[in-house]
Amino acid sequence: MFHQFEKSIPTAVAERLSQQLQIEAPVHLEQPRDAKFGEFALPVAFQLARQLKQAPKAIAEKLVEAIGALPGVAAIEIAGNGYLNVRLDRGAYLASLIQPPAATAAAGTGKIIIEHTNINPNKAAHIGHLRNAILGDTFVRMLRASGETVEVQNYIDNTGVQVADVVVGFKYLEHKTIAEVEALAAAPRFDYYCWDLYARTSSYYKEHPDSLAWRAEVLHSIEAGTDEVSQLGHLVANAIVACHLRTMARLHIAYDVLPRESEILHLRFWASAFELLKERKALFLESEGKNKGCWVMPASAFRDAARAEEEDIDDSKVIVRSNGTVTYVGKDIAYQLWKFGLLGKDFFYEPLAGFPGVMVSTATPQPATQQFGAGKTVYNVIDSRQSYLQDVVVAGLRALGYEQQAEQSIHFSYEMVALTPRTCIDLRIPISEEDQKKPYVEVSGRKGLGVKADDLLNELIETAGREVASRNAEAAESERVEISTRIAIGALRYFMLKFTRNTVIAFDLQEALSFTGETGPYVQYAAVRAGRILTKLVDQGETLPNFSQLPPEQISAMAAELADENLWQLTLAVSKLESALNRSIGSGEPAHLARYAFQLAQSFSTFYENYPVIYEKNPDKKRLLLWMTGYFATQLQRTLGILGIPVPAYM
Repeated sequence: MFHQFEKSIPTAVAERLSQQLQIEAPVHLEQPRDAKFGEFALPVAFQLARQLKQAPKAIAEKLVEAIGALPGVAAIEIAGNGYLNVRLDRGAYLASLIQPPAATAAAGTGKIIIEHTNINPNKAAHIGHLRNAILGDTFVRMLRASGETVEVQNYIDNTGVQVADVVVGFKYLEHKTIAEVEALAAAPRFDYYCWDLYARTSSYYKEHPDSLAWRAEVLHSIEAGTDEVSQLGHLVANAIVACHLRTMARLHIAYDVLPRESEILHLRFWASAFELLKERKALFLESEGKNKGCWVMPASAFRDAARAEEEDIDDSKVIVRSNGTVTYVGKDIAYQLWKFGLLGKDFFYEPLAGFPGVMVSTATPQPATQQFGAGKTVYNVIDSRQSYLQDVVVAGLRALGYEQQAEQSIHFSYEMVALTPRTCIDLRIPISEEDQKKPYVEVSGRKGLGVKADDLLNELIETAGREVASRNAEAAESERVEISTRIAIGALRYFMLKFTRNTVIAFDLQEALSFTGETGPYVQYAAVRAGRILTKLVDQGETLPNFSQLPPEQISAMAAELADENLWQLTLAVSKLESALNRSIGSGEPAHLARYAFQLAQSFSTFYENYPVIYEKNPDKKRLLLWMTGYFATQLQRTLGILGIPVPAYM
């Protein structure tokens, strides 16, 4: 409701100015510094002062007369030297919250594609991957909550260097057959096994540089897809992808389609994109220097030339290596073209076994049942260290003349996740005395040093479980596990979301699980407590009013209680979800919505402490307090749902 006024008031004021005073001016709302000045402030008189050559206060007087009455607005007052303060009609506002008008379906802006998670299928998911997946999943939820059509993609790089390195480990270091690897893949924790093998292979390369020839050989075989080595590569990748999906499902993260890099190659997506890029002269064949024999894109296409010269950066990006293999960014250009429906090609799709509702690309012709891609806007959730490569992808679109799609190709970047030294100790990760003094400790999957996502979630569940057991010893163990799992999910997701995307996170397990402060459990607790008030009312034999059927005179009597300024401000706070959601989407910052969830929980805590709902004697005020309690519970659950955080039955 608050968001509707944020949209309608500027529009209505601009129309009145145009009609009554023939003034064309943008109208912006501000929030007054003090709630006593009303709900909104309009600085339009100051904007017009230079144009009209009059004092802002004199202009404000004319504006008030020209604007006149606005629906849902009780008064527009002149304040200070020319601000227009807007006061909402509290009775009408409350009535619209209690008995909202029929909702109209929000008009979407066209299909939005969000690609996130995108973990190399060579080892277990780790804590850094969780930030990607949680950010992406939450942004999907935000957009869908606002009425947008969103397609969720998880790109599987199953022909890349990382997969090749694990295959090298199996083939050359462990000398395992396909049957032996199949047996390992069918057993639990195959992703953990590959985590260690990948680290061991990386170390072997350092000690035996000549062994890098194995990587090149395996990579070429996997891309060709015609021999036992390629079969081993696909076996490893497919098994690891299944592990990743199970990990993400624990956090309620799901996908619509998994496009795979192997089909980018085998269905000749890249071949088509390559021909287009050569035709438009976006690439050239390097004839000398270290990139001799490679197809490259000049840096001038994707980086400011002056900056490149100042930083002494190589003036080209290799797209196709001299041995004919395609770099990641080359395949990603083809993938991005497909996302926008610009390639003239499509994958075949089949259901992914074991994961209902998830489709996976295949090169084998299938009956057409679903269509993917062809989005209007594309968000690529990839960490900030990949900004350079994302610039190259956009440059590829521009080189082909797709300016509009280049503008709608958005790198949804984020910074890395590290660990606090305290959390390293909690998770039994050995660190040096020097690291113990640092604000955070970086982790590295390549070195095998890090926190596996499942291990972290298990630790959170176990730690939360001890607290749940201490408070609810009489509950069944299965029930306590369910509660502690929900708390753990809330703790992890909220911690990953409460920081803006350009902030390096130092994850702290104890801080994340705290029931006080800006944490997921604190917000969950508010939602639980709001629900329990209403349950207690029913347990005492009272009946909760049917607010949707209340007669107008009872709603008016309830609205009269909003003369209590604190109650009015709490009513406003709990009704600002859509406003917070819109602001969060507009800025591309899920952190803003997470912050609103925390503020909403704080507002409920204030409400709970100051207003004894069940014991209120005044019937009109009690009716209002009961409605507010239910509204708090609903809004807290809605906000947490958009953040992907479940509400436990109790804490």
